Amino acid sequence: MTAPDPHQLPPAGERIAVIIASTRPTRICPGIARWVRNVLQQRSPLRYEMIDLAEINLPFLDEPVMAAQAQYEHPHTLAWSRLIDSYRGFVFVFPQYNWGYPAPLKNALDFLYREWHGKPVTSVTYGTRGGNKAAQQIHQVFTGLHMRPLEDRLELVIADSDLDQNRQLRDLNAILRPYLERVRRLDVQMTEALRDTEEPVAS
Repeated sequence: MTAPDPHQLPPAGERIAVIIASTRPTRICPGIARWVRNVLQQRSPLRYEMIDLAEINLPFLDEPVMAAQAQYEHPHTLAWSRLIDSYRGFVFVFPQYNWGYPAPLKNALDFLYREWHGKPVTSVTYGTRGGNKAAQQIHQVFTGLHMRPLEDRLELVIADSDLDQNRQLRDLNAILRPYLERVRRLDVQMTEALRDTEEPVAS
């Protein structure tokens, strides 16, 4: 894996959100997202921060005007808009549900429009087969929001044998360790995507 050229990096401290996109009370998503965030941060010039959709606690979409008009009426929408606008890129972490992605994730995306535009994005899905179908679907949504999907995404295979009697991960580090270099590759691609954003277009 080739590290980014330190002379061609985006400004230090560029903020990237790692979004916990499962809200189920017994979810394993926060632990997975924290592990991903920590690995991303290890060698990165970027600043990866956590956002938990369960804590954001958006209602079902209740804005009377479509998001593309940016005529927000509700305080929760205005706060969500300011938060998302403050980030330069996104890593969404979520499980696959019935061959799709969680409904709260789609709801959170649909509240906004321009705030997502042009920003690099990728997904980290998980499931017994890695969540490939959920990843395919959400990447169509990313394209519809005019985001810039990275070349790679991550699909974590978590078998039933990896879970204890309470449906929690038996050994998170051991289960996720095989994906270490692939997570670091996502950081390289995110850094390159932001660098490309900063470069002037030749006339």
